[in-house]
Amino acid sequence: MLKRAFVIVLLAGILPNAPAFSITKQEKMKTCEFGADDQKLTGSARKTFITKCMANEDAPTKKTSKKKTPT
Repeated sequence: MLKRAFVIVLLAGILPNAPAFSITKQEKMKTCEFGADDQKLTGSARKTFITKCMANEDAPTKKTSKKKTPT
């Protein structure tokens, strides 16, 4: 029990200081480019993806809403 408490306290102290929490613009660009490469995007689709990625937009593509017709 004491070991678990020690590990939890240790992780709580270390994790906020991890480099993953401080991403620079260059690191984000590399991540976005990796995502575009992974999806094999080219041209305007690649540019749009990277722009949205850099703007931190996690929203999926626009959904079309279907109107219900009264019956």
